[in-house]
Amino acid sequence: MTIERAVLAFAGFMVLGSLALGYFVSPYWYALTAFAGLNLFQSAFTGFCLPAIVLKRLGLRSGPAFNCVARNPVG
Repeated sequence: MTIERAVLAFAGFMVLGSLALGYFVSPYWYALTAFAGLNLFQSAFTGFCLPAIVLKRLGLRSGPAFNCVARNPVG
């Protein structure tokens, strides 16, 4: 697993987990959903992502998040 995919998985887990906690425990947990969304939004523009830094220090390698780019581009 690459850093980029691990970050996406972690963000998805945080969103789904906070939605479940907001529904079953307390609506205040929806603030965590908003925080995760805001963090994803700011990291798209600034390139700063604390979970990516932590995962890199834990030894995960960097790589493409999506495999939709052609491997042998022509031209």
